[in-house]
Amino acid sequence: MGRIITIARGMGSGGKTIGKMLAKELDIPYYDKEIIRMASDESGINEKLFGRVDEKIKNTIFNREEIYDGELLEPDHKDFTSDRNLFNYTAKIITDIADSGKSAVIVGRCADFVLKGRKDVVKLFIYSDTETAIKNVYDRYGLDGKDAMRLIEKKDKERSEYYRHYTGRDWTDARNYNLCLDTSSMSYDKCVEIVKAYMAVLDK
Repeated sequence: MGRIITIARGMGSGGKTIGKMLAKELDIPYYDKEIIRMASDESGINEKLFGRVDEKIKNTIFNREEIYDGELLEPDHKDFTSDRNLFNYTAKIITDIADSGKSAVIVGRCADFVLKGRKDVVKLFIYSDTETAIKNVYDRYGLDGKDAMRLIEKKDKERSEYYRHYTGRDWTDARNYNLCLDTSSMSYDKCVEIVKAYMAVLDK
């Protein structure tokens, strides 16, 4: 049986790096931005439209929650390119990956919720303290101080609002996940070891 690892992550926590390390260690595919391209290919909708609403929503003050229900609209529907339908196409790709029976790592895009109730899914939340996040943002983007903090706050706010909009849940609620790993208190290698050990217990 394949195993799907979903990763929700705070900005600057190293979640994407850990995802890539797990994929390499387990010799399984890693999906992040690839999901957007695949959703575009599946739907025929321009990839740029998916990119504009990827892990963020517009006009959050006026938007009501649109909890994901799996519905896909036909091309002749007036809301075919709506934000909700774009999300639902990305969710379809995530579901198709899981239904393939093969193992994979999937980063972001509410994958833990899209695949809720499945026994073949390991749901991770990767986070860190502010100091660690700022250091990681500096190492990756060359931003420090206030600029790094602004980017961290912006991205985490977008991801939190996106998650609540399509799931009705709090993005940082530990009850959504199987494991929550703090990269300010352990190395990426240790995080990978913990996930592998957890999966080994599940496979017994």
